[in-house]
Amino acid sequence: MLDTNIKTQLKAYFEKMVSPIVLTATLDASESSAQMLELLNEVAEQSDSITVSTEGQSKNVPSFTVGKPGEATRIAFSGLPMGHEMTSFILAILQSSGYPPKVEQDIIERIRGIEGKLHFQTFISLSCHNCPDVVQALNLMAAINPNIEHEMIDGALFQGLVDQYKIMAVPTVILNGEAFGQGRMTVEELVAKLDTNSPQKDAAKLNAKDNFDMLIVGGGPAGSAAAIYAARKGIRTGIVAERFGGQVMDTMGIENFISVQETQGPKLVQALEQHVKSYEVDIMNLQRANALRKTDDGIEIELVNGAVLKSKSVILSTGARWREMNVPGEQEYRNKGVAYCPHCDGPLFKGKRVAVIGGGNSGVEAAIDLAGIVSQVTLIEFDSKLRADAVLQTKLNSLPNVTIIKSALTKEVLGDGTKVSSLRYQDRTDHSEHTLELEGIFVQIGLLPNTDWLKGTIELSKHGEVIVDNKGETSMPGVFAAGDCTTVPYKQIIIAMGEGAKAALGAFDYLIRSSVVEPEKALAA
Repeated sequence: MLDTNIKTQLKAYFEKMVSPIVLTATLDASESSAQMLELLNEVAEQSDSITVSTEGQSKNVPSFTVGKPGEATRIAFSGLPMGHEMTSFILAILQSSGYPPKVEQDIIERIRGIEGKLHFQTFISLSCHNCPDVVQALNLMAAINPNIEHEMIDGALFQGLVDQYKIMAVPTVILNGEAFGQGRMTVEELVAKLDTNSPQKDAAKLNAKDNFDMLIVGGGPAGSAAAIYAARKGIRTGIVAERFGGQVMDTMGIENFISVQETQGPKLVQALEQHVKSYEVDIMNLQRANALRKTDDGIEIELVNGAVLKSKSVILSTGARWREMNVPGEQEYRNKGVAYCPHCDGPLFKGKRVAVIGGGNSGVEAAIDLAGIVSQVTLIEFDSKLRADAVLQTKLNSLPNVTIIKSALTKEVLGDGTKVSSLRYQDRTDHSEHTLELEGIFVQIGLLPNTDWLKGTIELSKHGEVIVDNKGETSMPGVFAAGDCTTVPYKQIIIAMGEGAKAALGAFDYLIRSSVVEPEKALAA
């Protein structure tokens, strides 16, 4: 099951183990159980500190736990942790053995301070690239705090549990039998959600920070590039971001990033974060900006938690978010059949009927991917023709279980109160209305800039994009912008990075010309 290269890598990883670990499996005579036992044995063969037991007594079969011999286990995997979840499995072994996790000491202390018995279950799909972040975060918390237990559950394998908890999107986290959260969550986000005093604590720490020379709002490709270029100038640089990586974290396949033939969004974000952290950049994650103000001595960014950060210059790189249909029923059935990530949630609709809204590249790619999983895909396009690349349209038209409906206006999402049951749309040619029976709707109709909080402060286009000049400067002196939130055309990762670098250089030039930077610093740069 594991090739030679992976086995070699595992041997090296397992040399870091602190204490012995036992993998205790609950199996039956099924093929999936046989595959699980094969995987566990192959993993155990790579270290004398790992043993395998088949005396598990879990209700979920096949499954296994990870823990020290003789101790109560707190980490479980219901399903085969392959694909994206293989790393989750290996980290669970290392951290359960006592190997220290790579997180801030403050976070470790906050995890240790969590009280009460907490039993987490995370429903995942093996094709979901956001799921491992949640699984690894909760496994880490379980390894640190004996009050916390965590179980990864492969939704495709345990359909009964999916139905029981009405899971329609992954990752979905259940805490002590009740819904806790959905979507990608870092360990910092999970701890903050459990710690009710977290916003006040964060605000106090942020308010105590010294003024920045350059503050970047947003941690995507544009923000990362801006931070690197700013830090290299030797000035005090900070990034405040709601989610480091931004929209790229939700991008599975990247094949047009020059010099990198193929990569994945989370992998690229990890590389970006490591690069930024190699410089003296103050990264303030999980923070949302709420207001921008020009003052006599600089610029202020007010955050949702009430904290205020001060800087001599600011770069806005807040990116964009998925555009919604804005029809009745969409919000009611969000994550109950209405989804926005076919890679993540597609496996939950195996054998079911779904619709994809949007005929651009994203919509057609989603329909192609889903056609290999679901029973029927109906692609609905508002225009009279598809806008996707010709090669994608050719592939789409070759699939037998795909229907294309053009000139269609989506009117309403219908359901039974718990999940989607149908979609109502209007034929724009004759104005007749139709109802499409289905179980899932994947919305792929473009992006909206994250600039609502800037309205009335700086000049925005009619589409809500930040208007910038050829140096990236906005209508407010000292405030620059870059990436998908701006009027710069072609929303691509590589373009956002270039614009981020340009904005940083423009902002640095502003600092010099406004005599904010000391003369000797300007000459040294």
